[in-house]
Amino acid sequence: MEALRSAVDAEEVPPAPEVPLAPEEPAVGESPAAAQPAAKTRTGRVGVVLVSHSRAVAESVAALSGALLGSVDPAPLAVAGGTPDGGIGTSAELITAAARTVDEGVGVALLCDMGSAVLTVKSLLGEEPSPLPEGTRIVDAPFLEGAVAITLTSAVGGDIEAVLAAAEDARGYRKR
Repeated sequence: MEALRSAVDAEEVPPAPEVPLAPEEPAVGESPAAAQPAAKTRTGRVGVVLVSHSRAVAESVAALSGALLGSVDPAPLAVAGGTPDGGIGTSAELITAAARTVDEGVGVALLCDMGSAVLTVKSLLGEEPSPLPEGTRIVDAPFLEGAVAITLTSAVGGDIEAVLAAAEDARGYRKR
């Protein structure tokens, strides 16, 4: 969290890094779950997926999280917001594609905004075999605070357990 404080207190905050978005709707006959993972530019960091009912909300939270990193190299981060047609809701296909995009082989942390997003992720984790990358875990934290905590922890090289602990810390942070 000290790196986060330093980034926030910095005089000059660099622009937010580009956030890879969940893939657009696949071509007719192509399954999004069959999408190939993106080429890995870094190795060994926990991937982060922000799952929201709204693509705009997920993108905004991702941009803020990235901006608060300051000079820290961003973690692999993607959003799975809304439905494939741009509507409000959640999509198992978008979640799966986003998780595969950020997977660097050491785990993927899925942070959900609420209700059915959590249920969708839990159902994907419960499938045998799961369509999600090995080591994928659901994060129990508030959406904005949790996103900042887990993207920072992943960016500085924390393993999946450290990422989940950072989320727990964010969940327990009192504002009064």
